[in-house]
Amino acid sequence: MQVKQRQRGLPPSQLVETLIALWTSGGDRCQDLSTLREDRALATLPGFELPTATSVRDFLEAFHVEGGPLWQAGPQAAIPLESAPLAGLGAANRTLVAGLQRGAPAGTATLDVDATLVEAHKQAATLAYDGTRGYQPVVVRRAEQDVIVHDEFRAGHVPAGCGNVRVLEQAVAALPQGIPQLRVRGDSALYETAVLRWCEDQPIAYAISADLSEPLQAEILRLPTRAWQLEREDGEARREWAEVPSVPDDKDYRKDRPCLRRYLAIRVTKRPGDLFADGRRVQHFAVVTNRAGDGLALLQWHREKAGTVEHTHHVLKNELAAAALPSGKFGANAAWFRCNVLTYNLLTALKRLTLPGDFYTARPKRLRFLLFNTVGKVISHARRTLLRLSAAAQHALLVRVRHRIAALAPA
Repeated sequence: MQVKQRQRGLPPSQLVETLIALWTSGGDRCQDLSTLREDRALATLPGFELPTATSVRDFLEAFHVEGGPLWQAGPQAAIPLESAPLAGLGAANRTLVAGLQRGAPAGTATLDVDATLVEAHKQAATLAYDGTRGYQPVVVRRAEQDVIVHDEFRAGHVPAGCGNVRVLEQAVAALPQGIPQLRVRGDSALYETAVLRWCEDQPIAYAISADLSEPLQAEILRLPTRAWQLEREDGEARREWAEVPSVPDDKDYRKDRPCLRRYLAIRVTKRPGDLFADGRRVQHFAVVTNRAGDGLALLQWHREKAGTVEHTHHVLKNELAAAALPSGKFGANAAWFRCNVLTYNLLTALKRLTLPGDFYTARPKRLRFLLFNTVGKVISHARRTLLRLSAAAQHALLVRVRHRIAALAPA
Protein backbone atom coordinates (compact mmCIF):
# COMPACT_ATOMS: atom_id res chain seq x y z
CA MET A 1 0.00 0.00 0.00
CA GLN A 2 1.65 3.23 -1.19
CA VAL A 3 0.57 6.43 0.56
CA LYS A 4 2.19 9.78 -0.08
CA GLN A 5 3.63 10.99 3.22
CA ARG A 6 6.62 12.66 4.79
CA GLN A 7 9.95 10.91 4.29
CA ARG A 8 10.63 10.45 8.00
CA GLY A 9 7.11 9.32 8.88
CA LEU A 10 6.08 5.85 9.94
CA PRO A 11 5.26 3.36 7.15
CA PRO A 12 1.55 2.84 6.39
CA SER A 13 1.54 -0.59 8.08
CA GLN A 14 2.55 0.92 11.43
CA LEU A 15 0.03 3.75 11.13
CA VAL A 16 -2.75 1.21 10.49
CA GLU A 17 -1.43 -0.88 13.38
CA THR A 18 -1.65 2.22 15.58
CA LEU A 19 -5.32 2.73 14.68
CA ILE A 20 -6.10 -0.92 15.37
CA ALA A 21 -4.39 -0.68 18.78
CA LEU A 22 -6.28 2.53 19.56
CA TRP A 23 -9.70 1.11 18.74
CA THR A 24 -9.03 -2.26 20.32
CA SER A 25 -8.12 -0.55 23.60
CA GLY A 26 -11.32 1.52 23.54
CA GLY A 27 -10.28 4.84 21.99
CA ASP A 28 -12.32 6.11 19.06
CA ARG A 29 -10.81 9.45 18.01
CA CYS A 30 -7.40 10.54 16.76
CA GLN A 31 -6.88 12.75 19.80
CA ASP A 32 -7.20 9.68 22.02
CA LEU A 33 -3.73 8.71 20.83
CA SER A 34 -2.29 11.20 23.32
CA THR A 35 -3.45 8.90 26.15
CA LEU A 36 -1.64 5.92 24.63
CA ARG A 37 1.48 7.97 23.97
CA GLU A 38 1.59 9.13 27.60
CA ASP A 39 1.52 5.54 28.90
CA ARG A 40 5.26 4.83 28.93
CA ALA A 41 4.85 1.10 29.44
CA LEU A 42 2.28 0.68 26.69
CA ALA A 43 4.26 2.85 24.29
CA THR A 44 7.18 0.39 24.40
CA LEU A 45 5.18 -2.65 23.26
CA PRO A 46 4.52 -1.89 19.54
CA GLY A 47 8.21 -1.66 18.73
CA PHE A 48 7.93 1.86 17.30
CA GLU A 49 7.09 5.30 18.66
CA LEU A 50 3.34 5.85 18.48
CA PRO A 51 2.44 8.68 16.07
CA THR A 52 0.71 11.90 17.02
CA ALA A 53 -2.92 12.59 16.19
CA THR A 54 -1.77 15.07 13.54
CA SER A 55 0.37 12.43 11.84
CA VAL A 56 -2.55 10.01 11.71
CA ARG A 57 -4.89 12.65 10.28
CA ASP A 58 -2.32 13.50 7.60
CA PHE A 59 -2.03 9.79 6.79
CA LEU A 60 -5.80 9.43 6.42
CA GLU A 61 -6.15 12.52 4.24
CA ALA A 62 -3.60 11.06 1.83
CA PHE A 63 -6.33 8.57 0.84
CA HIS A 64 -8.48 11.40 -0.54
CA VAL A 65 -8.37 12.33 -4.23
CA GLU A 66 -9.98 15.70 -4.91
CA GLY A 67 -11.97 15.68 -8.14
CA GLY A 68 -11.21 12.02 -8.78
CA PRO A 69 -13.19 9.75 -11.12
CA LEU A 70 -16.75 8.82 -10.20
CA TRP A 71 -18.84 5.71 -10.78
CA GLN A 72 -22.45 6.56 -11.66
CA ALA A 73 -24.58 4.37 -9.40
CA GLY A 74 -27.88 5.98 -10.35
CA PRO A 75 -29.47 9.06 -11.95
CA GLN A 76 -28.43 11.31 -9.06
CA ALA A 77 -25.96 9.09 -7.23
CA ALA A 78 -22.24 8.98 -7.96
CA ILE A 79 -19.64 7.08 -5.91
CA PRO A 80 -15.95 8.09 -5.99
CA LEU A 81 -13.77 5.31 -7.33
CA GLU A 82 -11.31 3.98 -4.79
CA SER A 83 -7.88 5.59 -4.68
CA ALA A 84 -4.85 3.30 -4.98
CA PRO A 85 -4.11 3.50 -1.21
CA LEU A 86 -7.73 2.63 -0.36
CA ALA A 87 -7.58 -0.32 -2.76
CA GLY A 88 -4.41 -1.35 -0.93
CA LEU A 89 -6.36 -1.54 2.33
CA GLY A 90 -8.90 -3.69 0.49
CA ALA A 91 -6.13 -6.05 -0.63
CA ALA A 92 -4.94 -6.32 2.97
CA ASN A 93 -8.46 -7.24 4.02
CA ARG A 94 -8.69 -9.94 1.35
CA THR A 95 -5.45 -11.42 2.65
CA LEU A 96 -6.92 -11.50 6.15
CA VAL A 97 -10.16 -13.11 4.91
CA ALA A 98 -8.17 -15.76 3.03
CA GLY A 99 -6.08 -16.50 6.12
CA LEU A 100 -9.20 -17.08 8.19
CA GLN A 101 -10.51 -19.49 5.56
CA ARG A 102 -7.23 -21.44 5.68
CA GLY A 103 -7.28 -21.61 9.47
CA ALA A 104 -11.01 -22.33 9.88
CA PRO A 105 -12.30 -23.53 6.50
CA ALA A 106 -16.01 -23.43 5.67
CA GLY A 107 -17.59 -24.86 2.52
CA THR A 108 -20.43 -22.33 2.27
CA ALA A 109 -20.27 -18.55 1.97
CA THR A 110 -23.52 -16.81 2.88
CA LEU A 111 -23.15 -13.13 1.99
CA ASP A 112 -25.36 -10.76 3.98
CA VAL A 113 -25.56 -7.36 2.28
CA ASP A 114 -26.72 -4.24 4.11
CA ALA A 115 -26.14 -0.49 4.20
CA THR A 116 -25.91 1.50 7.42
CA LEU A 117 -26.22 5.20 8.19
CA VAL A 118 -23.23 6.88 9.83
CA GLU A 119 -24.28 10.28 11.13
CA ALA A 120 -21.77 13.08 10.54
CA HIS A 121 -22.10 16.84 10.68
CA LYS A 122 -19.30 17.52 8.21
CA GLN A 123 -19.86 20.14 5.54
CA ALA A 124 -19.36 17.51 2.84
CA ALA A 125 -21.87 15.08 4.38
CA THR A 126 -25.21 14.72 2.58
CA LEU A 127 -28.77 13.93 3.63
CA ALA A 128 -29.92 10.31 3.64
CA TYR A 129 -33.45 9.06 2.97
CA ASP A 130 -34.58 9.69 6.57
CA GLY A 131 -33.11 13.19 6.85
CA THR A 132 -29.94 12.06 8.65
CA ARG A 133 -26.84 13.95 7.52
CA GLY A 134 -23.87 11.67 7.04
CA TYR A 135 -22.70 8.70 5.00
CA GLN A 136 -24.26 5.35 4.03
CA PRO A 137 -21.59 2.65 3.55
CA VAL A 138 -22.50 -0.85 2.38
CA VAL A 139 -21.08 -3.89 4.13
CA VAL A 140 -21.01 -7.50 2.88
CA ARG A 141 -20.51 -10.00 5.71
CA ARG A 142 -19.83 -13.71 5.40
CA ALA A 143 -22.14 -15.24 7.99
CA GLU A 144 -20.31 -18.55 8.53
CA GLN A 145 -17.12 -16.85 9.69
CA ASP A 146 -18.33 -13.47 11.00
CA VAL A 147 -16.01 -11.67 8.60
CA ILE A 148 -16.57 -8.63 6.35
CA VAL A 149 -15.47 -9.56 2.84
CA HIS A 150 -16.23 -6.21 1.22
CA ASP A 151 -17.26 -2.66 2.08
CA GLU A 152 -18.11 0.34 -0.06
CA PHE A 153 -18.11 3.81 1.49
CA ARG A 154 -20.88 6.02 0.12
CA ALA A 155 -22.31 9.48 0.57
CA GLY A 156 -25.49 9.69 2.62
CA HIS A 157 -27.74 10.57 -0.33
CA VAL A 158 -26.75 7.50 -2.37
CA PRO A 159 -29.72 5.10 -2.13
CA ALA A 160 -29.02 1.66 -0.67
CA GLY A 161 -30.69 0.16 -3.76
CA CYS A 162 -28.07 1.56 -6.17
CA GLY A 163 -25.18 -0.37 -7.66
CA ASN A 164 -25.67 -3.64 -5.82
CA VAL A 165 -24.62 -5.90 -8.70
CA ARG A 166 -21.24 -4.17 -8.55
CA VAL A 167 -21.12 -4.64 -4.77
CA LEU A 168 -21.89 -8.36 -5.13
CA GLU A 169 -19.34 -8.82 -7.92
CA GLN A 170 -16.62 -7.28 -5.78
CA ALA A 171 -17.68 -9.25 -2.70
CA VAL A 172 -17.55 -12.56 -4.56
CA ALA A 173 -14.17 -11.61 -6.06
CA ALA A 174 -12.88 -10.94 -2.52
CA LEU A 175 -13.74 -14.46 -1.35
CA PRO A 176 -11.02 -17.11 -1.18
CA GLN A 177 -11.11 -19.46 -4.15
CA GLY A 178 -12.57 -22.94 -3.91
CA ILE A 179 -15.72 -22.29 -1.85
CA PRO A 180 -18.28 -24.60 -3.49
CA GLN A 181 -21.52 -23.01 -2.29
CA LEU A 182 -22.38 -19.28 -2.42
CA ARG A 183 -25.56 -17.70 -1.08
CA VAL A 184 -26.89 -14.15 -0.77
CA ARG A 185 -29.35 -12.66 1.71
CA GLY A 186 -30.62 -9.11 1.59
CA ASP A 187 -33.39 -6.66 2.37
CA SER A 188 -35.51 -4.91 -0.26
CA ALA A 189 -32.57 -2.69 -1.30
CA LEU A 190 -31.37 -5.73 -3.27
CA TYR A 191 -34.78 -6.35 -4.84
CA GLU A 192 -34.09 -5.38 -8.43
CA THR A 193 -34.14 -7.40 -11.61
CA ALA A 194 -30.42 -6.84 -12.25
CA VAL A 195 -29.47 -8.38 -8.88
CA LEU A 196 -31.82 -11.36 -9.23
CA ARG A 197 -30.65 -12.02 -12.77
CA TRP A 198 -26.97 -11.76 -11.80
CA CYS A 199 -27.40 -14.24 -8.93
CA GLU A 200 -29.26 -16.69 -11.16
CA ASP A 201 -26.62 -16.51 -13.89
CA GLN A 202 -23.71 -17.35 -11.52
CA PRO A 203 -25.59 -19.37 -10.14
CA ILE A 204 -25.90 -18.14 -6.54
CA ALA A 205 -28.78 -19.06 -4.24
CA TYR A 206 -30.58 -16.05 -2.77
CA ALA A 207 -33.38 -14.92 -0.49
CA ILE A 208 -34.26 -11.22 -0.70
CA SER A 209 -37.07 -9.15 0.79
CA ALA A 210 -39.44 -8.18 -2.03
CA ASP A 211 -41.10 -4.81 -2.53
CA LEU A 212 -44.81 -5.24 -2.00
CA SER A 213 -45.90 -3.98 -5.41
CA GLU A 214 -49.58 -3.76 -6.33
CA PRO A 215 -49.49 -6.98 -8.44
CA LEU A 216 -47.73 -8.92 -5.67
CA GLN A 217 -50.07 -7.50 -3.02
CA ALA A 218 -53.04 -8.56 -5.14
CA GLU A 219 -51.66 -12.10 -5.50
CA ILE A 220 -51.20 -12.34 -1.73
CA LEU A 221 -54.71 -11.08 -0.99
CA ARG A 222 -56.13 -13.67 -3.38
CA LEU A 223 -54.64 -16.55 -1.42
CA PRO A 224 -57.34 -18.77 0.13
CA THR A 225 -57.43 -19.27 3.88
CA ARG A 226 -56.20 -22.86 3.53
CA ALA A 227 -52.97 -21.62 1.87
CA TRP A 228 -51.75 -19.94 5.06
CA GLN A 229 -49.67 -22.00 7.49
CA LEU A 230 -49.00 -21.02 11.07
CA GLU A 231 -45.42 -20.11 11.91
CA ARG A 232 -45.94 -18.94 15.48
CA GLU A 233 -48.41 -17.18 17.72
CA ASP A 234 -47.84 -15.26 20.93
CA GLY A 235 -49.72 -12.76 23.06
CA GLU A 236 -49.14 -9.94 20.59
CA ALA A 237 -49.62 -11.36 17.10
CA ARG A 238 -50.16 -14.38 14.88
CA ARG A 239 -47.53 -14.96 12.16
CA GLU A 240 -48.37 -17.10 9.11
CA TRP A 241 -46.72 -17.83 5.78
CA ALA A 242 -47.79 -19.05 2.35
CA GLU A 243 -46.31 -19.72 -1.07
CA VAL A 244 -47.63 -17.38 -3.75
CA PRO A 245 -48.58 -19.81 -6.56
CA SER A 246 -48.04 -17.42 -9.47
CA VAL A 247 -45.07 -15.10 -9.92
CA PRO A 248 -46.01 -11.48 -10.67
CA ASP A 249 -44.69 -9.73 -13.77
CA ASP A 250 -41.09 -8.80 -12.93
CA LYS A 251 -40.30 -7.56 -16.47
CA ASP A 252 -37.77 -10.34 -16.96
CA TYR A 253 -39.08 -12.18 -20.01
CA ARG A 254 -36.11 -14.47 -20.66
CA LYS A 255 -37.17 -17.88 -21.91
CA ASP A 256 -33.85 -19.33 -20.73
CA ARG A 257 -34.12 -18.16 -17.14
CA PRO A 258 -32.08 -20.78 -15.24
CA CYS A 259 -34.46 -21.17 -12.32
CA LEU A 260 -37.90 -20.36 -11.00
CA ARG A 261 -38.35 -17.41 -8.68
CA ARG A 262 -40.47 -18.34 -5.70
CA TYR A 263 -42.37 -15.73 -3.74
CA LEU A 264 -43.07 -16.52 -0.09
CA ALA A 265 -45.65 -14.36 1.67
CA ILE A 266 -45.81 -13.52 5.37
CA ARG A 267 -48.97 -12.36 7.14
CA VAL A 268 -48.80 -10.85 10.62
CA THR A 269 -52.10 -10.31 12.43
CA LYS A 270 -52.32 -8.33 15.64
CA ARG A 271 -54.55 -9.59 18.42
CA PRO A 272 -58.04 -8.00 18.60
CA GLY A 273 -57.86 -4.41 19.79
CA ASP A 274 -54.21 -3.88 18.77
CA LEU A 275 -53.04 -2.12 15.62
CA PHE A 276 -49.78 -1.51 13.82
CA ALA A 277 -48.40 2.04 13.66
CA ASP A 278 -50.13 2.61 10.30
CA GLY A 279 -53.53 1.82 11.84
CA ARG A 280 -53.93 -1.62 10.28
CA ARG A 281 -54.39 -4.89 12.12
CA VAL A 282 -52.84 -7.05 9.37
CA GLN A 283 -49.53 -6.54 7.56
CA HIS A 284 -48.05 -8.50 4.67
CA PHE A 285 -44.44 -9.02 3.64
CA ALA A 286 -42.76 -11.12 0.96
CA VAL A 287 -39.44 -12.78 0.20
CA VAL A 288 -38.24 -13.87 -3.24
CA THR A 289 -35.89 -16.84 -3.53
CA ASN A 290 -34.47 -19.21 -6.12
CA ARG A 291 -33.88 -21.95 -3.55
CA ALA A 292 -35.85 -25.17 -3.38
CA GLY A 293 -37.03 -26.65 -0.12
CA ASP A 294 -39.46 -25.96 2.69
CA GLY A 295 -40.76 -22.40 2.55
CA LEU A 296 -40.81 -21.85 6.30
CA ALA A 297 -37.20 -22.98 6.65
CA LEU A 298 -36.19 -20.55 3.89
CA LEU A 299 -38.00 -17.67 5.59
CA GLN A 300 -36.29 -18.44 8.87
CA TRP A 301 -32.92 -18.66 7.12
CA HIS A 302 -33.52 -15.28 5.48
CA ARG A 303 -34.53 -13.75 8.81
CA GLU A 304 -31.20 -14.79 10.36
CA LYS A 305 -29.60 -11.96 8.38
CA ALA A 306 -31.03 -9.46 10.86
CA GLY A 307 -29.01 -11.06 13.64
CA THR A 308 -25.74 -11.12 11.70
CA VAL A 309 -25.03 -8.06 9.58
CA GLU A 310 -26.94 -5.72 11.91
CA HIS A 311 -24.77 -7.04 14.74
CA THR A 312 -21.77 -6.14 12.58
CA HIS A 313 -23.05 -2.58 12.10
CA HIS A 314 -23.50 -2.26 15.87
CA VAL A 315 -19.96 -3.40 16.61
CA LEU A 316 -18.40 -1.21 13.91
CA LYS A 317 -20.23 1.94 15.01
CA ASN A 318 -20.70 1.50 18.76
CA GLU A 319 -17.85 -0.74 19.97
CA LEU A 320 -15.16 0.25 17.48
CA ALA A 321 -14.85 3.69 15.85
CA ALA A 322 -16.65 3.62 12.48
CA ALA A 323 -19.12 6.26 13.68
CA ALA A 324 -16.40 8.73 14.75
CA LEU A 325 -15.41 9.85 11.26
CA PRO A 326 -12.36 12.10 11.53
CA SER A 327 -12.47 14.35 8.48
CA GLY A 328 -14.48 16.42 6.06
CA LYS A 329 -12.75 14.61 3.20
CA PHE A 330 -14.52 11.61 1.69
CA GLY A 331 -11.38 9.55 1.06
CA ALA A 332 -10.08 10.01 4.61
CA ASN A 333 -13.40 8.82 6.04
CA ALA A 334 -13.47 5.87 3.62
CA ALA A 335 -10.01 4.84 4.85
CA TRP A 336 -11.10 5.24 8.50
CA PHE A 337 -14.13 3.04 7.86
CA ARG A 338 -12.09 0.37 6.06
CA CYS A 339 -9.50 0.30 8.85
CA ASN A 340 -12.41 -0.38 11.22
CA VAL A 341 -13.41 -3.27 8.94
CA LEU A 342 -9.84 -4.59 9.19
CA THR A 343 -10.02 -4.31 12.98
CA TYR A 344 -13.36 -6.16 13.06
CA ASN A 345 -11.94 -8.99 10.94
CA LEU A 346 -8.70 -9.14 12.91
CA LEU A 347 -10.69 -9.59 16.13
CA THR A 348 -12.74 -12.32 14.45
CA ALA A 349 -9.54 -14.12 13.41
CA LEU A 350 -8.19 -13.76 16.95
CA LYS A 351 -11.36 -15.33 18.37
CA ARG A 352 -11.71 -18.11 15.81
CA LEU A 353 -8.05 -19.12 15.48
CA THR A 354 -6.45 -18.50 18.89
CA LEU A 355 -8.99 -18.15 21.71
CA PRO A 356 -11.13 -20.84 23.42
CA GLY A 357 -14.54 -21.55 21.92
CA ASP A 358 -16.47 -19.55 24.50
CA PHE A 359 -14.87 -16.41 23.04
CA TYR A 360 -16.28 -16.98 19.53
CA THR A 361 -19.16 -14.54 20.03
CA ALA A 362 -17.34 -12.11 22.34
CA ARG A 363 -17.67 -8.48 21.33
CA PRO A 364 -14.84 -5.95 21.71
CA LYS A 365 -16.26 -4.78 25.05
CA ARG A 366 -15.87 -8.27 26.56
CA LEU A 367 -12.47 -8.81 24.95
CA ARG A 368 -11.23 -5.59 26.53
CA PHE A 369 -12.47 -6.69 29.95
CA LEU A 370 -10.99 -10.20 29.78
CA LEU A 371 -7.92 -9.76 27.61
CA PHE A 372 -6.82 -6.40 26.27
CA ASN A 373 -7.19 -3.95 29.15
CA THR A 374 -5.07 -5.99 31.54
CA VAL A 375 -2.92 -4.48 34.28
CA GLY A 376 0.71 -5.50 33.91
CA LYS A 377 4.27 -4.34 34.28
CA VAL A 378 6.64 -3.93 31.34
CA ILE A 379 10.25 -4.81 32.17
CA SER A 380 13.29 -4.29 29.94
CA HIS A 381 16.17 -6.59 30.84
CA ALA A 382 19.15 -7.94 28.89
CA ARG A 383 17.79 -6.61 25.59
CA ARG A 384 14.47 -8.32 26.21
CA THR A 385 11.05 -6.79 26.86
CA LEU A 386 8.98 -8.71 29.40
CA LEU A 387 5.34 -8.28 30.39
CA ARG A 388 4.55 -9.36 33.94
CA LEU A 389 0.91 -9.96 34.86
CA SER A 390 -0.57 -10.41 38.31
CA ALA A 391 -3.63 -12.46 37.26
CA ALA A 392 -2.81 -16.13 36.59
CA ALA A 393 -5.87 -16.69 34.39
CA GLN A 394 -5.05 -13.78 32.11
CA HIS A 395 -1.41 -14.88 31.96
CA ALA A 396 -2.44 -18.37 30.85
CA LEU A 397 -4.81 -16.94 28.24
CA LEU A 398 -2.18 -14.62 26.79
CA VAL A 399 0.39 -17.44 26.65
CA ARG A 400 -2.13 -19.59 24.74
CA VAL A 401 -2.86 -16.76 22.29
CA ARG A 402 0.83 -16.07 21.66
CA HIS A 403 1.56 -19.75 20.99
CA ARG A 404 -1.40 -20.01 18.59
CA ILE A 405 -0.36 -16.84 16.74
CA ALA A 406 3.21 -18.12 16.44
CA ALA A 407 1.89 -21.36 14.94
CA LEU A 408 -0.06 -19.38 12.32
CA ALA A 409 2.98 -17.45 11.13
CA PRO A 410 4.29 -18.55 7.72
CA ALA A 411 7.46 -20.62 7.80
